[in-house]
Amino acid sequence: MKKILGISAFYHDSAAALSIGGKIVAAAQEERFTRTKHTADFPVNAIKYCLDYAGISLDELDAIVFYDKPILKFERLLETYYAFAPRGIRSFLKSMPVWLDEKLFLKKNIYTALKTVGPYNRKKLNLQFTEHHLSHAASAFYTSPFNSSAILTIDGVGEWCTASICMGDKQEIKMLKEMHFPHSVGLLYSAFTYYLGFKVNSGEYKLMGLAPFGNANDESTKRYETLIKKHLVDIKPDGSIWLDQSYFNYCTGLKMLDEKKWETLLGLPKRKPESNIEQSHCNLALAIQHVTEEIVLKMAAEAKRISGSDYLCLAGGVALNCVANGKLLESGLFKDIYIQPAAGDAGGAIGAALASSRMYFNETTLPVPGEDGMQGAFLGPAYADEEIEKMCRSTGAVFKKQDDYNTVAEFTSRQLAEGKIIGWFQGRMEFGPRALGNRSILAYAGIDDMQEKINAKIKYREGFRPFAPAVLSGDASKYFDLAVDSPYMLFVAPIQEIYRKPLPDNYTTLSVRDKLRVPRSEFQAITHVDFSARVQSVHQETNPQFYALIESVRNRTGHGILVNTSFNVRGESVVNTPLDAFRCFMHTEIDYLVINNYIFDKADQGGQSTINVLNEIKNEAGIQAKTHKPERSVFTIAIALVVLYFIFQKEWFFNLGLVLALIGISSDYLNRIIDLVWMKFAKILNFVMPKIILSTLFYFILFPISVLSRLFSKKDPMMLQNKHTSTFRENNKIFQKESFGKMW
Repeated sequence: MKKILGISAFYHDSAAALSIGGKIVAAAQEERFTRTKHTADFPVNAIKYCLDYAGISLDELDAIVFYDKPILKFERLLETYYAFAPRGIRSFLKSMPVWLDEKLFLKKNIYTALKTVGPYNRKKLNLQFTEHHLSHAASAFYTSPFNSSAILTIDGVGEWCTASICMGDKQEIKMLKEMHFPHSVGLLYSAFTYYLGFKVNSGEYKLMGLAPFGNANDESTKRYETLIKKHLVDIKPDGSIWLDQSYFNYCTGLKMLDEKKWETLLGLPKRKPESNIEQSHCNLALAIQHVTEEIVLKMAAEAKRISGSDYLCLAGGVALNCVANGKLLESGLFKDIYIQPAAGDAGGAIGAALASSRMYFNETTLPVPGEDGMQGAFLGPAYADEEIEKMCRSTGAVFKKQDDYNTVAEFTSRQLAEGKIIGWFQGRMEFGPRALGNRSILAYAGIDDMQEKINAKIKYREGFRPFAPAVLSGDASKYFDLAVDSPYMLFVAPIQEIYRKPLPDNYTTLSVRDKLRVPRSEFQAITHVDFSARVQSVHQETNPQFYALIESVRNRTGHGILVNTSFNVRGESVVNTPLDAFRCFMHTEIDYLVINNYIFDKADQGGQSTINVLNEIKNEAGIQAKTHKPERSVFTIAIALVVLYFIFQKEWFFNLGLVLALIGISSDYLNRIIDLVWMKFAKILNFVMPKIILSTLFYFILFPISVLSRLFSKKDPMMLQNKHTSTFRENNKIFQKESFGKMW
């Protein structure tokens, strides 16, 4: 059985995943350890966790696989500047030093970073690279229950590819079609995320949550949708798209779009972050959501047409758009759909490991009927009682330990039924963006003001943000119009009519805040303003503890339906350790914290407990006063001056060097001054010189070649002008073993 480590890093959502014998046994995102959300850092902590879980070292791995090919990405970057020159000089000057210093020499940087994980023999290390969209496709197909299926991947951009249609058959994945940068569904959606005042690469789900507040019958919504499809994006019958780059800046600028052109086109100013949300913002969000759904449905139809498959696997960041997934499911195009729960870049680590297992090492692991290849996504660290009690001693936390889990479930269900909010921490941490019942904040869904209360007093986030319902798998269809299983919160479905409440006649004209306060259903906290919900169906096989808790709530209240939201506050990553959980508990209005069989009542925690927690944070962060120690740069300068004396035979070089050397030996004070001046001079030089060199390269080499090419060549490799044909490119590529060893 081959042991393969998959890595995603250096862009966003860094992660690591370990495959043994063709099955993922451990996976974690680096942000959960460093507490920096969406971190791009090399996943040192996630790798250590994966290796520790399996009890192996780096030298025992058969391969380490990076989730994309950096040289192909660099090629795309250069060709983009070449196509747009002389536009893009600011972006060129900012991105090139990073690429030349970090990403172009990625193999060397990975070798160096692995040294911080542990010792290893570099000669034995088998370092591989997969294509970005192959990582996405493999992450979905090889964890799905299908032996054969169509695979659709849609995201911002990988190397060149922004969307792909593949066919998976047993061990083989064949690329059928792919769409290339700069035409991208993910980047189109991110541009609207930015325009509506949210952060790109993390705020897209906020845009999706805002869309239901839009009025589909409002003339402005219809006008926005028409303008988007007429000026910004041309949608082909096969679902491929062409974006008019005169409206966008992501190719060569430092922003996603041209704000003035968008404001002129839409007649709506860009929303400033944290400013009030107006109905026009909601209508624009709904318009781009409708456009995205149309694109996804057409792409899926094309995947069905060219593959002939009744089954579909989805991955890539756009696959996390659960509203579009719900529309795709409703269309009936496929008999069954499987969506990778970590569909974004973090899941690329899983795909990279599994792609190498199947295609490089020819491991023939086929799905077992009824078995979940992602194991409920519970692939992260778990913590024993000893570690929980150690946390309690260090923080002064007061707790009560129960003897068995049934007692914990009964106590917790009683508190939930009484309207209490619970921090729920059990077993292995989830992998992916969703909390699925092991690192969750829970509440009973039948309490009318619970959504407002959790958003305001627990999550500290925008009031419009919806919450997902967690229900027993056998009860899902009782509450929602959903014909399939939804264990990963990846399908939105309408709540059944029987639980809905009539809306007032003026409902569509109400503000966002007022709409939230209108009673909509018996389960107000999980029913969005359009009567939809992002459903999680909970299975006893994958999460017996969470299942037992919901079952206990059902026995107590008559309805087994809970609010399930991630255990974190706005801007922070989901909690990982017991200490993370206790910090969050103490700094929010969560009533009870339950960690394994340990119950923490907020009323029992004294002031000293909070002080101890803050001290723990301070100690962990390593905040200590540091005294400046001179770097003795003066000796470096002195040696350089002596060398110049021998080259130019100028005596003053030698004399000045001798004086500086004596200063370095005799006076720390003067040495500090010289050191400070030298460092500032070096900083200025380091800032200016690369810009001079790169500007010269851009204007005197890249730009003239670009102009000549446009004058004498009829080719349009990035399809900037030709919008009349499909932007899908026929591929028919079967991925081979040989491609794994190359960075291109």
